Amino acid sequence: MKGPNKSMRTLALGLGYFFLYVPILSLMVFSFNDSPVVTSWTGFSLRWYSALFADDALLRAAWLSFQIAAFTATAATIIGTWAGYVLARMGRFRGFGLYLGMLSAPLVIPEVVLGISLLLMFVEMRGTLGWPEQNGMFTIWVGHVTLCMAFVAVVIQSRIRDMDRSLEEAALDLGATPLKVFFSITLPLIVPALASAWLLSFTLSLDDVVLASFLSGPGFTTLPMEVFSRVRLGLKPEVNALATLFILAVGTCVIVANRLQVRKETQS
Repeated sequence: MKGPNKSMRTLALGLGYFFLYVPILSLMVFSFNDSPVVTSWTGFSLRWYSALFADDALLRAAWLSFQIAAFTATAATIIGTWAGYVLARMGRFRGFGLYLGMLSAPLVIPEVVLGISLLLMFVEMRGTLGWPEQNGMFTIWVGHVTLCMAFVAVVIQSRIRDMDRSLEEAALDLGATPLKVFFSITLPLIVPALASAWLLSFTLSLDDVVLASFLSGPGFTTLPMEVFSRVRLGLKPEVNALATLFILAVGTCVIVANRLQVRKETQS
């Protein structure tokens, strides 16, 4: 029975990879298509990459999204790490239910509701404090951090709960303060989880359309908003070229990070 079972598993795995990666590969192939029609191959050409680098609006949107995603991932990882540590190590303190509910709210609240709530908050702040003067990069960043830190907290909480506490307890017995234990022992042990949480936050921020649509202002159009507005009028080959560059950049980063992690584990 091992033969048929193995064949079925291989077939299922192959179909899964087919549905996942064939659309991505076809997108990359058609980014080199000479035809302006994205579904009709007429010959190899780099014309759409030239058109992409001449498209100032698309490049500005990409640069803005990269900036927001990087700032969001960093802030969400810092805040979410502390939140996840509290959930994993502090027990059921007074107000734990309220704390857990508020932290988990962005995971279950529809992004439309979250976007409207944040927009109303900024409007009220602008009327009361005169700040922020307008919606833009800062307001989008706040919205993305609010969303992403909840995901970071879940990742970090699960990693810390699975850790062996003997090292931390030994350090505490030797006189180290809880803060010293966290930075000297706990934090180095959860570095892979931190990297995963940062990448997850970066991807969520870079991919977001709903929150950015509510919180953006004139001159602050993110890449997903720009692409979405263009797709509604018809898919352009420049978008295929941009997506190909994104895929190659992300794939390179993942391969390099994986090689470094494997090398580190081998050396240790």
